[in-house]
Amino acid sequence: MQLLINAAAFYVTAYLIPGITISGWPALLVIAIVWGILSVVIKPILLILTLPINILTLGLFTLVINALLILMTSSLVPGFKVDGFGTALFAAIVLAIVSGFLNSLNQ
Repeated sequence: MQLLINAAAFYVTAYLIPGITISGWPALLVIAIVWGILSVVIKPILLILTLPINILTLGLFTLVINALLILMTSSLVPGFKVDGFGTALFAAIVLAIVSGFLNSLNQ
């Protein structure tokens, strides 16, 4: 179910933010899979490494980490393009809001 929520969240994010393009439904599915893998494998490592700055910013640095993971996903998945870091940072904010909303509906 989380895979579908991630796919829907990326779809809504790409719809709302100019500068993010997804070529089609197969690419959207691959994006959701790669995002899930990166969130499980790399994100915890980055959170531990950046713990002091994350504490100083009261957790807001997590959005920067998510933006970097979005850029990494963009570089790994053909058919998914993010224009730059600013776009990825804004996408991280929108993605967090949409994912939170969809996860709350799932419970």
